[in-house]
Amino acid sequence: MTTVTHWTGDAGTAKSETLFQRNMKLFASNRLSIFFLFITLGFVFMAVAAPLIAPHDPSDADLFRRLLPPAWMEGGDWSFPLGCDALGRDILSRIIYGSRVSIFIGATVILVATTIGVLAGLAAGYLRGWVDIVISRLVDILLGFPYLIFAIALIAMTGPGLQNIVLALAYKEWVIPCRVVRGETLATSGVEYVEAARAMGASRSDIMLREILPNILSPVLVVSTVRMAHVIILEASLSFLGLGVQPPMASWGSMVADGRSFMLQEWWLSTFPGLAILLLVLSINVVSQGLRDAFDPRFHD
Repeated sequence: MTTVTHWTGDAGTAKSETLFQRNMKLFASNRLSIFFLFITLGFVFMAVAAPLIAPHDPSDADLFRRLLPPAWMEGGDWSFPLGCDALGRDILSRIIYGSRVSIFIGATVILVATTIGVLAGLAAGYLRGWVDIVISRLVDILLGFPYLIFAIALIAMTGPGLQNIVLALAYKEWVIPCRVVRGETLATSGVEYVEAARAMGASRSDIMLREILPNILSPVLVVSTVRMAHVIILEASLSFLGLGVQPPMASWGSMVADGRSFMLQEWWLSTFPGLAILLLVLSINVVSQGLRDAFDPRFHD
């Protein structure tokens, strides 16, 4: 692992820290990114603690509450602060539970895709030869298909559902970290510490996993953060089209779609879940921008 040495004037001794630790300190000094990081963590907490903080059952329908406006509008009720939908279900509770779907799918897809992409990229960049040719051509083929259309086609074959959405999005998402890792591996495979490990008889798997991988985690972290926001938008798009999670499970995309017919009068049906999507995606993007500024040496002073 690459290290950076700092000298303390009083003690006159050297203090060593990894490059990763130094970059994390740079990220922590970015107040805007830290602010939006707390917003992102707030969404995560909301998703985890949904059963505890949601004021109502998200599937509890009551036609007597149909299209109830937000509490601050005429006819509103503070028991349902953001109003109710066309079936009388509490919008706030459905937004809280909908965060579980978006964050779970986003995190799961990124975890699966990054794992596959990192392993494939390491193999392609270090082993080269026919392994690189096969993986690179497969990546090129998948990149030739528009992401949303590719996901729609897969879900049309497998059917909607939480598991199928994760698989449909992960099938193509792995190519992004794969390309990043392959390029970083090609650039790293000839450096001194890799040559030293090779000269000492280390196996190829040890060199890839113990020498190369720890030193290319920074760009992988940045790319994964950026792509999670993209996956959340894709999940909302699929749910908007009716190909995401199915009722009665709450999803932000399906909530926006349900409010289309009432947009001009009952604007809150689509507006509040749309704002939730906007705020979460914006927060993740700002955090990823801060990570890029901290981990990319081109942005350092």
